[in-house]
Amino acid sequence: MSKKIRWASLGVVAFAVIYIFGFSNLFATEYRSAFADVAERFIPLPELNKTDYDARLLALAHVATTTITSTTTVASSTPRLWPVKTVYPNVNAVLPFKRVVAYYGNFYSKDMGVLGEYPTDKLLAMLASTTALWALADPTTPVVPAIQYIAVVAQATAGKEGNYILRMPDDQIDHALDLANQVHGIIFLDVQVGKSTLERELPMLEKYLRMPHVHLAIDPEFSMKFGNRPGSVIGTFDATDINYAAQYLAGLVQANHLPPKILVVHRFTYDMVTNYKKIQPLPEVQIVMDMDGWGSQERKKNTYNRVIAPEPIQFTGIKLFYKNDLKPPSTGLLTTSEVLNLTPAPIYIQYQ
Repeated sequence: MSKKIRWASLGVVAFAVIYIFGFSNLFATEYRSAFADVAERFIPLPELNKTDYDARLLALAHVATTTITSTTTVASSTPRLWPVKTVYPNVNAVLPFKRVVAYYGNFYSKDMGVLGEYPTDKLLAMLASTTALWALADPTTPVVPAIQYIAVVAQATAGKEGNYILRMPDDQIDHALDLANQVHGIIFLDVQVGKSTLERELPMLEKYLRMPHVHLAIDPEFSMKFGNRPGSVIGTFDATDINYAAQYLAGLVQANHLPPKILVVHRFTYDMVTNYKKIQPLPEVQIVMDMDGWGSQERKKNTYNRVIAPEPIQFTGIKLFYKNDLKPPSTGLLTTSEVLNLTPAPIYIQYQ
């Protein structure tokens, strides 16, 4: 075969290769692009309903929406503290579209809340009744039931690590998960760090926090930054601690393509949370400041209005104690109406 024929044959082969792989890839790219355009037109990605979100924040703040044209205008041009103007959450956020009603405690103790006090059947029946009560009190806000399980418990003794905490075994956390699944609800893992830190404790719970329906609560009362034994003084978290927890959760949300997490921070004194203005809600993490002090109806209202309402972050909650809130001079628990009349109205309700 002559050189000219050989070169011509190689040219035909090269053209065929270019045609097959080049043009076919180009066609595939154009096809994928066209398909994506069609998908976007006919199967749009879910988006946050910002109009509904803003309206719900105004309702929680008891702002008359009939006279307001923009949430942004209200938040930025008046001295009103609520609603808080902060980042919008990612799509599928729980708050403020639903009100969380949580039962709290630890299965090893009858003194730490309802979770350890009643057998499973009675506990779940009580939770169902309580969530129905809240749904009736505010029909515009669906209720999601929750199990709030203390996964890291502060202790009076130092323990092996000297951190004055006891970490719950997996089978106990798994039981809490099972309860949440039975009520088609969500779960909060509650952390009391003692002399440990969030940086040490949260990674130990990561396999659970990666689950889409598992959220986090942290308790400054038992954060013993100054070396005291838990229970001897009221502890504290700074904004840096709370931001660490939020950023840690946000990382899990991003890495695992999860809906936004809720971060609950318990509080009933000023000093339990310092530098609140530096706390940063994130699109991946919704922050709730929960008033968990106990006492008479008036005392609880006063604590809420003194400690929670004047230092706005994003959302608020309140804890109701089945036992401690009934001690004299109390005449009963705060009613749903009394709670909803607080400004802002709590979107997170916890029973201990």
